[in-house]
Amino acid sequence: MFFDPLYLLFMAPAFLISLVAQLWVKGAFSKYSKITSQSGYSGAKAAYNILKTNGIDDVSIEQTTGFLGDHYDPRTKSLRLSPEVYRSNSLAALGVAAHEAGHALQHAQGYAPLHLRSLLVPVASIGSNLAWPLLFIGFFLQSMMMLKAGVLLFSGVVLFQLVTLPVEFNASRRALAALRSSALVSEDEIDGSRKVLTAAAMTYVAAAAAAILQLIYFLFRAGLLGQRDD
Repeated sequence: MFFDPLYLLFMAPAFLISLVAQLWVKGAFSKYSKITSQSGYSGAKAAYNILKTNGIDDVSIEQTTGFLGDHYDPRTKSLRLSPEVYRSNSLAALGVAAHEAGHALQHAQGYAPLHLRSLLVPVASIGSNLAWPLLFIGFFLQSMMMLKAGVLLFSGVVLFQLVTLPVEFNASRRALAALRSSALVSEDEIDGSRKVLTAAAMTYVAAAAAAILQLIYFLFRAGLLGQRDD
């Protein structure tokens, strides 16, 4: 299974999409991280402003590590921004910070897909850790029970990736609306933040595509989709 040319054929499109998405987001962030906003707000201050404007005062804003390691943790109500976003007043930084603040708005307003994604986190974690061993053993022993178990577990990973898409796209829409309504960026500047968020969204599309193609491959090789190849 690990040296199957068919697997490479299935995953080649996902690899290309992922590569393009990574290059796109790095290029967009690099370009717009060099353009400072007229408001002069840093990413941290922009996020604070968006939260305060929406009546949210129980979310902490922290600096984290790693390039674009920005995320919102609903378990601890923590909005964590990478150094290049936390301190910078660039259009890229404001876009990313506003996006993470958008997740905090989703949480505060009970956005259902975010809640569903949180519920699916342990499902996806178990699936990503156990699906491959079960599938490997299933193929090796020709055990249909283990193959089905592996496919079922990996389906949880795919479901998580699919649910992630509306969550991320909605957070970006909220971010752009908040940047406008709070005058954190001007109408002339909003396009820069939008391009950074669009590029970042494509990384989630790439991850979902990769998961779907892997699932199709597993179904095909297990004989659950078409004729089984022994």
